[in-house]
Amino acid sequence: EREASASALFSLFFKNTKKSSKLLGPSSTAPKGVYLHGGVGCGKTFCMDLFYDSIPTDSAITSQKVHFHKFMLDVHKQMHEAKMIEGIKGDVIPRVVQKTVQGGKVLCFDEFQVTDVADALILQRLFTGLFDAGVVTVITSNRPPEDLYLNGIQRDRFLPFIDLLKEKLNVVSMEDSEIDYRLIQGETKAWGTYFIGEDSKVSFDEVFVSLTKGAEDVMPTTLRTQGRSVSVPQSSSRYNIARFSFNDLCRKPLGAADYLAIGETYNTVFIEDVPKLSMNDVNVVRRFIVFVDAMYECHVKLVIHAEAAPGELFQVDLENQFMDEAFAFDRTRSRLDEMGSKEYLRRRWSGSSQSSS
Repeated sequence: EREASASALFSLFFKNTKKSSKLLGPSSTAPKGVYLHGGVGCGKTFCMDLFYDSIPTDSAITSQKVHFHKFMLDVHKQMHEAKMIEGIKGDVIPRVVQKTVQGGKVLCFDEFQVTDVADALILQRLFTGLFDAGVVTVITSNRPPEDLYLNGIQRDRFLPFIDLLKEKLNVVSMEDSEIDYRLIQGETKAWGTYFIGEDSKVSFDEVFVSLTKGAEDVMPTTLRTQGRSVSVPQSSSRYNIARFSFNDLCRKPLGAADYLAIGETYNTVFIEDVPKLSMNDVNVVRRFIVFVDAMYECHVKLVIHAEAAPGELFQVDLENQFMDEAFAFDRTRSRLDEMGSKEYLRRRWSGSSQSSS
């Protein structure tokens, strides 16, 4: 049934699959992409996955699907390599566009969000190059295009990118959906993934001992990623399990690349002493949001000991309710609920062991 629905969705998007190789030629013949936005858990990612799975594997169409955090990390890495390794002088964006196109001309982005000024200032040139090369883009986001990078630094320079998105993509709203399907999944909880309060700390510790089987190899280690080091206080290389405190992960200067390195190395991550959060610690909140996104992207089994339930972890003042972090944490809350469901826990981990020392 899913396969039939996927095939129908692909046919609707491309209209005529027999001409698909021509449609993905120059920008003048490429079809418009899709910008799908709506509240958390309304089914945006499901729709994008359905479309992505519908792309015929035996056709001339090449495709790639990536979380937007990871994509932008790769973009900055490629820009650095183009300058320092390839010795390109001047604008390196065309080189990044070329490499991106080689990965696939149908490009699916999940969780499109712009909060970093460095990203904001290069997106127009980057996407103009992709569109000119005939790339078809499908995007999911919690926000409509006009609300991207709201209140950001030098936002006036970002506005032409919003116009570009509206020109090149069909904007589809799912805002009318009031159901958080991930929360519904989360009602079927698996035992032992989220522990609340001091009384549950012993149970949290028991789960860690049980999963590592009291292994003698549980010890500190260090992961290496993009020239950076990430300290892991407790690591079991035998069972690919790591344990951190909240302060280890969110009160130190870690970023998306560091969290992805953790998610790609460990199939199960324990995090303890997660406090209630407020906008007084906005950088801490941002790190926790990115951390959960990275674990979710890698299908990591996340075991948490926290001061409160996911829906009570982050309280936003009324005057701050429209800030990016409020929108993003709503997604985090929903994902934490889903990550405790039996369906999520049955998913296959998408990481692979990385080097550590």
